[in-house]
Amino acid sequence: MTKTLRRCAAALAALAAAGVLAGCSPATAELPAPSPGPAADDLCRELLERVPQTVYDQERVEVRPETPYAAAWGDPPIALRCGVGRPEELRPDSELTVVNGIAWLPEPGERPDLYTAVGREAYVEMSIPATYGAPAQGLVAMSDLIDQEIPALPAGEL
Repeated sequence: MTKTLRRCAAALAALAAAGVLAGCSPATAELPAPSPGPAADDLCRELLERVPQTVYDQERVEVRPETPYAAAWGDPPIALRCGVGRPEELRPDSELTVVNGIAWLPEPGERPDLYTAVGREAYVEMSIPATYGAPAQGLVAMSDLIDQEIPALPAGEL
């Protein structure tokens, strides 16, 4: 083996070892893939194309299984899924949190970590682990996008 080949092999081995030690494989989030109906398909794709690269100062991570209807950030993952089903807990008298004109159904009751945007042509779900603190920052950023991308249902429909 020539000196040059030995140096290249040694450099490659050092880089590979550094990559293993640094844990350079990209972070991923395992999320159930939503299945929006035909009416919500394009709306959800457009929404997900516009989500920010960071939320709560957390970088976007890869979602598994790969889907155009979900995004995630950080570890533990903050997750957004568009085209989810109507929440079972949603009732005409449900207490909703309104952020920038978007009504969110918080679940579960006392200590919510799952919020579903309702009253739109597609349901959008955002999970925010308690470790990130109050959900306001995430809900504000996504409310503005939802308002721009997902049309509202007629008044009185959830």
